Amino acid sequence: MQGWGANPSYNMEVNALADGSRRMEESLRVPWGAIAAIALYLAGLLILAETLNRFTVHSGEITRKIVHIGSGHVVLFAWWFHIPRWVGIAAAIAAGLIALLSYFLPILPSLESVGRRSFGTFFYAVSIGVLMGYFFPQYPEFATFGILTMAWGDGLAALIGKRWGKHPYQIWGNRKSWEGSCTMLGASFIVGILILGSVYGLSLPLFLGLGLVALGATLLEVFAWEGIDNLTVPLGSAFGAFAWYLWTQFS
Repeated sequence: MQGWGANPSYNMEVNALADGSRRMEESLRVPWGAIAAIALYLAGLLILAETLNRFTVHSGEITRKIVHIGSGHVVLFAWWFHIPRWVGIAAAIAAGLIALLSYFLPILPSLESVGRRSFGTFFYAVSIGVLMGYFFPQYPEFATFGILTMAWGDGLAALIGKRWGKHPYQIWGNRKSWEGSCTMLGASFIVGILILGSVYGLSLPLFLGLGLVALGATLLEVFAWEGIDNLTVPLGSAFGAFAWYLWTQFS
């Protein structure tokens, strides 16, 4: 008669339970060192923005875009440091609440110093939480691509359009420029090459897909209002690229 300890089926079940328990422990483990490093990075970013806003002649748009571009890299760091999904979601909720308070109270003047009010910072936090919640830990590269498309694409488009935009146009009351929109298109494509190309390699399907996604992100930015592009561009870029990836894998 074969004993319990020698039962292959029993052993497989025990090993599966052990593996599941181990993965659960790993997902709940808090990487305090990585979180502290990211927190210090964000604190330094805010201090730099507030210093420029208070003590230099730089416009509010520049200091705001410093925070806009710099804060997008938290998702890249979360990917590199293997930050658990729940930590990213919790941090996004906290950032969203602070952004809402800043809308009504002068908590972070550098974020609300461009002569207009919008919920863009709040939408930014929401998009980070949604993308980390959906793509981490299996496909963090798509969450990173979506957020950095918004960070660099929209950030550079605003700065270049404001400084060198000589061919303006207006949609739904939003003043844009062809120089800024072309910057958004090019930056989105380059971010995709750097992020997704580093994971999946460079190929013609990747170039085609990123071209379509970059064009879609540019249109979402053009037709946005009240800062909603901080939500639609990251989500549209990430899910658009992911849909293209799935289509090329199973077609």
